[in-house]
Amino acid sequence: MMSTSQSVALPSCSPLESHVPGRRTALRALTGAAAVLALGGCGFALRQAPKFAFDAVGFTGLANTPVSLAVQRALSSSGVLVARGLIAGQQPSGPSRPVVLNVLVDQRERVVAGQSNAGQVRELTLKSRFQYVLSTPNGKVLQAETELVLERDISFSETDALAKAIEEDAMFSDMEGDIVQQVLRRLAAAQSL
Repeated sequence: MMSTSQSVALPSCSPLESHVPGRRTALRALTGAAAVLALGGCGFALRQAPKFAFDAVGFTGLANTPVSLAVQRALSSSGVLVARGLIAGQQPSGPSRPVVLNVLVDQRERVVAGQSNAGQVRELTLKSRFQYVLSTPNGKVLQAETELVLERDISFSETDALAKAIEEDAMFSDMEGDIVQQVLRRLAAAQSL
């Protein structure tokens, strides 16, 4: 009969090591709670929907452009009555605190930023420009001419023209969404009518 001795190593399980996962979980929870309390104590709060000092907005000027229409949709979803073509001095029926948003400029620009030695376009700068004036129906200016301009650089290749056109449209849409959010924050800042 052959005897083989096999040694099996048993895991050491001291009382201190058996509680480490529980202690780590408790330490993580305590750290998370401390972070939440610290952020709340310093005045940090998540961004909320803007509150406007007006009930209705009349759009004049370039009211049917992409950014203007997006601002109108955002204001409507915030509970603000939106009217197109409100003439200064004219009161909309119903609401007691109307304003007039006159859209002066809403345009997209595409500028060549770089060329190769052969004169081929290699880089473009995309610009989205939005300019407006906010006033009361009586003509009191609440926000003077405000211009928002966003720029993005994009590489360009004539061999990938279709893909780059799709990328340009996506970048313009992203910039216009940023402009809409900036306009809403600025409109919410107009508190004195």
